[in-house]
Amino acid sequence: MKVIAIINQKGGVAKTTTAQALAAGLTRKGLRVLSIDLDGQGNLTLLSGHDKATISAGTSDILKGKATTLDQLTISTPQGDLIPADAELAAMERELANQPAAERTKKWIAANGGSYDYILLDTPPALGILAINALMAADYVIIPTQADIFSLQGIGQLYQTIATVKQNGNPSLQIMGILATRYNGRTNLTKKITATMEDTAAQIGTRVFNTKIRECTAIKEAQTFGRNIFEYAPKSNGAIDYEQFTDEFMKDVR
Repeated sequence: MKVIAIINQKGGVAKTTTAQALAAGLTRKGLRVLSIDLDGQGNLTLLSGHDKATISAGTSDILKGKATTLDQLTISTPQGDLIPADAELAAMERELANQPAAERTKKWIAANGGSYDYILLDTPPALGILAINALMAADYVIIPTQADIFSLQGIGQLYQTIATVKQNGNPSLQIMGILATRYNGRTNLTKKITATMEDTAAQIGTRVFNTKIRECTAIKEAQTFGRNIFEYAPKSNGAIDYEQFTDEFMKDVR
């Protein structure tokens, strides 16, 4: 079992898109995948065809330390099993602020996640207790980011948070790489930003993935219909890129 946190405190960089597509790509290869929606907005849950307002048991139960099992929490989806966000998850940042709750997801995964090959953690656009739970539980971090200067600015702060987590409870945590999303390699600006991205990766001891996720309308269309990109448009640039990324990811994990 390997646990992967997909994280960037900036919103709109395709964290949830990447979490769903990677889960679907791994599931297509016959692997057992569990995704955990740790974002109070519940976007991964929504993409899987569920409204967090209707979820009776979800991620907040893990964070509250309730005695919940896989059977009580998981929903079956085309991209593997999902522990959905529920209506109470958005309040967890405030409720757990003064509690020793940083390792609750880690402990739950250790007790219940052994039957999976990969567990993917989708995180909120903030570095609060939900993100810390993901980092404490993870073996690897993937940082999706758009090829623009604003998306790169927060990576230094994220790196400091990761370093703190490594010092205070998860020393084996590794940054697997930075994933460029919504990519348009034809512009000179993107080429310059990509060079900056490579420099940023080197500064934090990681790399930029060889695979770049191109801008793709079919990804947005697939999300509108509650389907993953491989189901909706298997020949699209988005499907091709995420399949290549899945292969690169698996090679790196091995």
